[in-house]
Amino acid sequence: MSRRIKIFDTTLRDGEQTPGVNLNINEKLEIAKQLERLGVDVIEAGFAIASPGDFKAVKAVAENVKNATVASLARALEKDIDRAWEAVKEAENPLIHTFIATSDIHLKYKLKMTEEEVLERAVAMVKYAKKYCSHVEFSAEDASRTRPEFLFKVLEKVIDAGAVVVNIPDTVGYATPIEFGNLIKAIKENVPNIDKADISVHCHNDLGLAVANSLSAILNGATQIEGTINGLGERAGNAAVEEIIMGLETRKDFYNVTHNFDTTQIYRTSKLVSSLTGVKVPPNKAIVGSNAFAHESGIHQHGVLAEKTTYEIMTPESIGLSTNRMVLGKLSGRHAFEERLKELGYNNLTDEEIQKAFEMFKDLADRKKTVTDKDIEALIGAKVSKVPEVYELESFQITSGNKSVATATISLKKSEEIITEAATGDGPIDAAFNAMERVVGMNFKLEDYFLESVTEGKDALGEVTVKISKDDIAVLGRGISTDVIEASIKSYLNAINKIISEEKLLGGK
Repeated sequence: MSRRIKIFDTTLRDGEQTPGVNLNINEKLEIAKQLERLGVDVIEAGFAIASPGDFKAVKAVAENVKNATVASLARALEKDIDRAWEAVKEAENPLIHTFIATSDIHLKYKLKMTEEEVLERAVAMVKYAKKYCSHVEFSAEDASRTRPEFLFKVLEKVIDAGAVVVNIPDTVGYATPIEFGNLIKAIKENVPNIDKADISVHCHNDLGLAVANSLSAILNGATQIEGTINGLGERAGNAAVEEIIMGLETRKDFYNVTHNFDTTQIYRTSKLVSSLTGVKVPPNKAIVGSNAFAHESGIHQHGVLAEKTTYEIMTPESIGLSTNRMVLGKLSGRHAFEERLKELGYNNLTDEEIQKAFEMFKDLADRKKTVTDKDIEALIGAKVSKVPEVYELESFQITSGNKSVATATISLKKSEEIITEAATGDGPIDAAFNAMERVVGMNFKLEDYFLESVTEGKDALGEVTVKISKDDIAVLGRGISTDVIEASIKSYLNAINKIISEEKLLGGK
């Protein structure tokens, strides 16, 4: 009988540790619901003790997710475990994930503890977590650089203490596939009670081997894989969940394992995570990159046209991509638009969300002759954040030239009041941002500004992503339009509304 591999997704925890990524509660909820549709077994929703915002986000995910286990990370400390339980206790299936480092280098320089002290702490904290819930996972941080005999001993004792999952992280991406697979095999052979727990692995990608190490672990007995969508995470990131799953799916003959994934939700999930985090997917990224199913070479094109399997080992449809080329334009009706949304994987939008998206589509169609799938994905992505719109864009007027001072007049709507301010700047976008700050009565630091074309052509949608900060709050804002200045204004306004929302959440003004 085939083994079933469980997927532990840590996009909302380790993925959010990607430099520059900061998700709010609504964005985390949106991703969590999509991960649920994708079929992941465990959603690690965050590190509850890290901040009040992280706690509330974990709690919100726990209260809303019904078909997956919801986990919070906790150091091997009572206060961390208490906070983790408070965050996940309303989940249908709560999990406390506690960890402590076990390698010599971490013991000496970070923890300043002996092996005996670490062992004692690990066992005590698993027992402490066990009083809250039956589902406790223990991670031996930097396991791949830990003295094997000590690692075996720690795993045996924490399983005796009640851990039902033991995680073997390659924390710094140091292992190679052969040696990491051998480590999993050695654990199965040298931990006498290992049959009482799932063996999980959490691989980082510092040497580009995270997926290979994860697959090697499966071949040698691992039953759970931890990773992130698009491979997000610290430094070079984590194992990309979509690559592992499609590896198992495409090579069923080799791995002989099963999983609960709905692979047709992969592309939709990837786009959502990319949109909300602001981290773009490289075109040559395996599985979900824009070139993953593209063929430019004449030889390749000829082969694919004759028989797709000559150069495609999986189909675009298997990850949720549509090959339908029905053209959408300003004369298209809602039915055709809704069908295209379903083809693109947007199967769980409410009638209200579909209507709003359709209205945005019709507005765009008046400006563009043909609206592409990428345009539609950008329109949907611009609305998924669901940030309360304290301020809405009413109108803007820009005056700029190479021999004149750039001036912007911006009108924003707050409730029923229209507030108008004007400002100058180093250019039209700087002037617009300054005018918006005058309207809201706040000053922000622009940390980053990124503009890209969603599609090709003079009438292409421009997508602007900004990162702004105020005090200790940093957020991403997104805006799209065929007018790059309008897209810039929308992105800045989106970020401003996020800042206001975050301040209210944290008890600010």
